[in-house]
Amino acid sequence: MILAEVVRSGFVESVHHGSVVVLDAAGRVAAAAGDVTGPCFPRSSNKPLQTVGMLRAGLRAAEPADLALMSGSHFAEPFHVDRVRRILAAAGLDESALRCPPSLPLSETERDAVVRAGGGAAPVLMNCSGKHAGMLATCVVNGWSREDYRDAKHPLQVALAAAVSELTGEPIAATGIDGCGAPVFAVSLTALARGFQRLVDAPPGSHERLVADTMRADPELVAGTGQDDTRLMRGVPGLLAKGGAEGVVAVAVPGVGAVALKVADGAMRARMPVLVSALRRLGVAAAVLDELATVPVLGGDLRVGEVRAAW
Repeated sequence: MILAEVVRSGFVESVHHGSVVVLDAAGRVAAAAGDVTGPCFPRSSNKPLQTVGMLRAGLRAAEPADLALMSGSHFAEPFHVDRVRRILAAAGLDESALRCPPSLPLSETERDAVVRAGGGAAPVLMNCSGKHAGMLATCVVNGWSREDYRDAKHPLQVALAAAVSELTGEPIAATGIDGCGAPVFAVSLTALARGFQRLVDAPPGSHERLVADTMRADPELVAGTGQDDTRLMRGVPGLLAKGGAEGVVAVAVPGVGAVALKVADGAMRARMPVLVSALRRLGVAAAVLDELATVPVLGGDLRVGEVRAAW
């Protein structure tokens, strides 16, 4: 299904195929395109569901905002890196315990700063280090081994898989290895949207609601300053958002509905225009949606076209 088109100088230059599902406030499919019942890997969009699994397994965050970072894909701004280290320190660990791969910051500004200072790639700078710090803290609480915490058969990962399956209401179709080395669980887009809806509609005090509330309270910890997830949660009251690699994003608005989508070719630039189109079908309106409805195509320094929703 064609979800978005790239228009340059008035001509359709290319298109992006994919799938998208829109659930109404009751969890019913209100609109859909493409394959929304077959499994896909949501990549980092799984993270909030995995954080619920950590809480169910006994994790207790030293500060509520820690849960936002554990559920996010941070850009390694100083406040991100500092909080990862604090999460580890509260568990009696340091960054040497992390098993995510060394990386430079996703933020170009921070990447340049690290290089200028003579630094290099490090696990703590990797965008998933918050999740990994949470996984390690959960292992410490339970007395589980830490060296192999990424193994899909580890008690931690078994517990997280059970949480993802229960929250999405669907058996996990496949378990893969994510870019950070930890397991990633395949579910359908409909199930993913259902899981996010569970988080925002959960009663206060529940693990699900705690994760949703902390992410929405500190959206800069979920992504970074000026990033899409951050802007969406700052700009739409109550909205929960988490993107994933290879063109995935899932959002939910309490009492309104939820959306999950995947761009088939993995293009990240098509996600926001399609998401805006989906949210407008639910009657959601906000200035930030107008800002994200198209992505500029540049020719030199001039805007010569745009990526826009075709669905």
